[in-house]
Amino acid sequence: MDSRIPRVRSALAKMPHQPQRSRSVCGERHRFRLGPRVSPAEVDAFEAEHRIVLPAAYRSFLVHLGGSGAGPFHGLLPLQDCRLFTMDRKPSDGSPRGFTHVGHPDALRGDLFLHVIEMGCSDLCLIGVTGPLAGRVVTGNADGFWPPNVSSARDFLSWYERWLNHMRDGRDNAALGLVSPALWARPPLP
Repeated sequence: MDSRIPRVRSALAKMPHQPQRSRSVCGERHRFRLGPRVSPAEVDAFEAEHRIVLPAAYRSFLVHLGGSGAGPFHGLLPLQDCRLFTMDRKPSDGSPRGFTHVGHPDALRGDLFLHVIEMGCSDLCLIGVTGPLAGRVVTGNADGFWPPNVSSARDFLSWYERWLNHMRDGRDNAALGLVSPALWARPPLP
């Protein structure tokens, strides 16, 4: 087991639910608690169905910590609700790249990203599954309204632990660089 798992578990257990804590708009729904863990067999079945291998840190999170719930914005999606996306080619006009659902006829073959956190509207929080960004957390907008942002965290567990530390310290999602600059000016939801 990854040595960060007990640390994340402990930090999450110490995270009291505080309404209006941040722009984690559904913190009231998940109350900073994770859903049930995902069995290794369930992860294997998901990987086989989608012909992918989940990044090790994300798989470890699912199997040892929980499969949904506590996370930025609307929280972690249950594995069965996660969808694969590809990053669109850079538009010739220089506008930001978007993401296309793999099941969509316009989806390009190429590097795959798994949508793991619901941000709302067409904003996405994904993990690179294949290609040079495999294992890294990437945020972006499906429609290309704002440019993709690759987290400096080396993998999902590091990224999640950073989020917990920010929540503990009273910093919100904007401070994490998880939302577009245009959204930073929005006041927290009541």
